[in-house]
Amino acid sequence: MSEELFRFLSRNAAAPVVSRPPKERVVAGDPVFTTWNAEERGNLYCGMWQATPGKWRILYEEWEYCRIVEGLSVITEEGGAARIVRAGDSFVIRPGFKGTWEVLETTLKDYVVAT
Repeated sequence: MSEELFRFLSRNAAAPVVSRPPKERVVAGDPVFTTWNAEERGNLYCGMWQATPGKWRILYEEWEYCRIVEGLSVITEEGGAARIVRAGDSFVIRPGFKGTWEVLETTLKDYVVAT
């Protein structure tokens, strides 16, 4: 069977994996993550990720491109500004970013991660 060379990202592209942030990182609420990892190639990953309302501490050791598909979140860099992200916003988070991610409305994003 030949490898699929073109793939749409959707919640049907892969089996969902449900998880939560580590308890010691949760600041508020009980956020639940659902990830559809559509592609994995060595140190490159892409797919879709959804989080329900809550707030947790983040520390990025990887590079990530995100596009918000649905919802509303606030990403705050430690010692820096809070950034509101909503449907249609695209951004990059680089290794070393520390802060918090707060989901105000269930948020769905497309992502590409390089570790």
